[in-house]
Amino acid sequence: MAKVPNGRQSSKDGSWIALKDSQTDRKRAAEVPRTPQSESPSYRLAYVDDDFMMREELRPVRLQLELLKVEMMLAERGIQSTIVMFGGARIPAPGQDAWAARNETQRANLTAASVYYEEARKFAGLCAEYGARHGHREYVVTTGGGPGVMEAGNRGAAEMGAPTIGLNIVLPHEQAPNPYVTPDLSFNFHYFAIRKMHFLMRAKAVVIFPGGFGTLDEFFEAVTLIQTKRMAPIPLILFGEQFWRRIVNFEALAEFGTIAPEDLDLLHFVETADEAWQIIAAHYEH
Repeated sequence: MAKVPNGRQSSKDGSWIALKDSQTDRKRAAEVPRTPQSESPSYRLAYVDDDFMMREELRPVRLQLELLKVEMMLAERGIQSTIVMFGGARIPAPGQDAWAARNETQRANLTAASVYYEEARKFAGLCAEYGARHGHREYVVTTGGGPGVMEAGNRGAAEMGAPTIGLNIVLPHEQAPNPYVTPDLSFNFHYFAIRKMHFLMRAKAVVIFPGGFGTLDEFFEAVTLIQTKRMAPIPLILFGEQFWRRIVNFEALAEFGTIAPEDLDLLHFVETADEAWQIIAAHYEH
């Protein structure tokens, strides 16, 4: 009797798997003759049925998939730690138009804020330089993947030849990843909660530049997790002390009693990339 080839080797560890794989069956299912039965939505393989996957009852599965996909791809790249950079999407690069300005006051403020674009770019370059000594597995610059400060962060790392991560999210207005995100480290999310987890799971520092509601959201999320000891006490660095103290009266919170006085020590204010880097270097003693 002729031997019939069956089974396959796992591409991951070389172990034998006797069962047919899902990729093969997906192709075979697509080749089934078209009949009223095979054309029915009920006949589709569940894992390639978009309509089924989008059902409300499948939300827990979609949440798990968004968590798992990014985690697997980062692990396969050997990325061990990240430096997360948040900041305004509306801040232009030096010399570029303040495209988001609605009036002259906003135009003047955003144009002046272009200094933060340049500092973000420099800071990301410092992170990439350190990461290169560790095979680009440590201190991988991670942003939301959009324009403004996010672009500056990805750009600074890319200019140093380093991989850099962009965690985009589907928004009502069209937004493509900025061109400096490493293509195979460019991710897109539906669920804000899962995106937030991926920002912080590998973070060795969170660096926050002036920004709007989204930036404030990420800042308060991070500082709350550190304050409540739900994550490690990593450096939390705020660029532009004058901006932040005008936006948030941190001392008033401590004075009123809604935070402890020592909670103010969680915040580090800086103006330059070098200052921010020194805080991280001192924290990790390198």
